[in-house]
Amino acid sequence: MPIIRPSQDADLPAITAIYAHHVLNGTGTFEIDPPGETDMAARRADVLSKGLPWLVAEDGGTVLGYAYCNWFKPRPAYRFSAEDSIYMANDIRGKGLGRALLTELCASAERAGVRRLIAVIGDSGNAGSIGVHRALGFAPVGVLKSCGWKFDRWLDVVLMDKALGVGDQAAPTGADT
Repeated sequence: MPIIRPSQDADLPAITAIYAHHVLNGTGTFEIDPPGETDMAARRADVLSKGLPWLVAEDGGTVLGYAYCNWFKPRPAYRFSAEDSIYMANDIRGKGLGRALLTELCASAERAGVRRLIAVIGDSGNAGSIGVHRALGFAPVGVLKSCGWKFDRWLDVVLMDKALGVGDQAAPTGADT
């Protein structure tokens, strides 16, 4: 039975391999060259240092996917908005585990103080990512037409977002401000 848990250092080889597959074969990310394990470790450390979640879906010790969020932009006014990222092992996609992983990411991000989660989805033809975000209540907010070039073609970026917790219905208080 798959479980979703916080990532660990030992997950980095699997995380790196999953992402490398998407870089080399997919349009959900606009990276061209897959980062190595050291780069992925630095990215994970950066996210965790901000108090934000980096989760994995695992079954019997095998990492099947991962998800994390990071601040949408570095300027202080964006400190309640984060961009989510989710990547599944190629042979597990379409089986509902991504939905469970994204559900837990939304809950973890809300606990971390995120009020708005933003999906920046590579490729308007990325039906899986668009579908899982829509199923979890993300709404489309726009399309950046032909802003990426990969695999000898122009690619769009689909923007979707979702309010977490009270969203913008109340001002932040206490340590949040």
